[in-house]
Amino acid sequence: MGDAKVATMASTLLEANSVARSTAPPDSHIIHFPSGLLGFERLKKFTLVGRPQEAPFLWLEGQDDVRVAFIVVPPKHVVPDYRPDLPDADVEFLGLNSPGDALLLCIATLHSHGRATINLKGPIVINARTHIGKQVVPSNAGDYSTEYSFPVAG
Repeated sequence: MGDAKVATMASTLLEANSVARSTAPPDSHIIHFPSGLLGFERLKKFTLVGRPQEAPFLWLEGQDDVRVAFIVVPPKHVVPDYRPDLPDADVEFLGLNSPGDALLLCIATLHSHGRATINLKGPIVINARTHIGKQVVPSNAGDYSTEYSFPVAG
């Protein structure tokens, strides 16, 4: 998915610069995770927030519990040849008709000394049309790391 499509998806789901964190976003901007996220199964509603000064990173902010937020990044910005093999059951669950329907994100963890890691074994896949998401374990997860390390500026 191209940079423009990721940016459009993020701005469509939530115009982050004009909506305060304490303001509930409209339903049309909420991403629904029917199964929750791994370790956070009780949380079902999130918004995707992008701030230009933090690009390519985005925030996946909990709506069920505003204390929960994840830093996410489209993995192509870190691992250009990342190709998770999504199980057919997950593709069907998400209602993905083509690769262009999917927004692919990975949870990032920022560490000290300008280092970060992303979880390539558990990407978050969001249907850009329906705003239904799921954290999946790709069929080829063995090819990837839960802590793929990369440098970040700052």
